[in-house]
Amino acid sequence: NSIQTGEYELHSGITPAQLLDKIVRGESVQYRITLLEGWTFQQALNALWSAGNIRSSLNNSSPADIAQQMSLDYENPEGLLYPDTYFYTKGTLDIELLRRANARLNTVLSEAWESRLGSLPFANSYEALTMASIIEKESARNSERGLIAGVFVGRLDLGMRLQSDPTIIYGMGDRYAGNITRADLLEETPYNTYRIDGIPPTPIALSGEASIVAALNPSASDFLYFVARGDGSHQFSRSLEEHNAAVREYQLGSND
Repeated sequence: NSIQTGEYELHSGITPAQLLDKIVRGESVQYRITLLEGWTFQQALNALWSAGNIRSSLNNSSPADIAQQMSLDYENPEGLLYPDTYFYTKGTLDIELLRRANARLNTVLSEAWESRLGSLPFANSYEALTMASIIEKESARNSERGLIAGVFVGRLDLGMRLQSDPTIIYGMGDRYAGNITRADLLEETPYNTYRIDGIPPTPIALSGEASIVAALNPSASDFLYFVARGDGSHQFSRSLEEHNAAVREYQLGSND
């Protein structure tokens, strides 16, 4: 009754006693899969389904069905996984890994929420997670995340719209072909922060710990704008005039 089921790797020269000990201990073969920061929930699912030795049970399930099977408090599972490396044994179900990734997220988010700054424009930790997902998509530089959070929190405090391009892209879904047009900026979707007030209804990506902490501990500044420099960093500005000059310099290639 002590023998545990599983897949076991046998080495040349192993004795029957050593093999029995390995099986009793349950030292089965471990596989690994990594969920990346910035991925959508669907990308995470695709990674699970394309990985070897994971059994699929959710192929025909809707996002709402998956959320229910994960025992989530929300109908949309977007962003509710923690990006990390997870180990599993052969035959593990996809839903099991999703539940583990969600439990890990809940731990990280809860700890960050408890140590947050006192005055923030978030009604709950879910709104903070949504903000973290936007920060995650805006910059991959840890040194900038706090400043970007400060810009967005400052905008919310002033009643300004977030005007974040990644939210537009997420709202476009499969229609996004690499460029955002003026028509895209004007399109009314629940995720177009050029058109809606406040934050989107759900996260737009998987958020790493750095982005979660930044969302809940934004850097104090009077910056209200930022634009990509083209090298992975951003130019931050305090006024629209400064911002327009930065846009001309870094995106339009003009110093005039």
